[in-house]
Amino acid sequence: MPTLKEVEFYLRGLWLLFKQDPAGFSYLDLTDRGALRSFWSILWALPAILVSFAWWRLLYLQGLPDGTATGALFFFRLALVEASNWVFPLVLLGILCWLIGVGEKFAAMVVVTNWLALPVSYSYGLLVLLMMFVPALAGIVAFLWLLLMITLIAALFRIVRMIVGDQLLMVSTIVMVLLVPSMIIAEVLEQYLGVYPG
Repeated sequence: MPTLKEVEFYLRGLWLLFKQDPAGFSYLDLTDRGALRSFWSILWALPAILVSFAWWRLLYLQGLPDGTATGALFFFRLALVEASNWVFPLVLLGILCWLIGVGEKFAAMVVVTNWLALPVSYSYGLLVLLMMFVPALAGIVAFLWLLLMITLIAALFRIVRMIVGDQLLMVSTIVMVLLVPSMIIAEVLEQYLGVYPG
């Protein structure tokens, strides 16, 4: 598992790539091994993920009669949804990279996507905590969530552009494949697994 120092190193690399500084590549392990190790970001994001699970449970229980309980199965199903959000877009990305002939860039994009998900998870977790403890700020939180999404799209666009070059159509397609399917599959799975708030 990467140490905190390594994680800071990786995030520094992402920041440099976001600023369009090629030096950022030297901070990241863009090999196949680096792509596999980047999945440790899920474990690093676990505290933020658990906060979002707690919030989702509260939303879920609001639509049910008082005294209704949720057990381990509920959280297991949420974990399945979360896992699909991490893995499914990368599977689609791999297929896309193979189809458009940039398979050699796939490992780099996996590394970038996984480590970029870490600050996004904690930012989302912070917004969830605000909703939980200061519900009066719901409007502000919704606006901040929108800003977070815009920032994520911009970051992905700029970093992917550094990886594949100045091919705007390709970059836009990759960003869409990374973001849109995960939103769709998450809602479908939540409905199917019975964890969608009523």
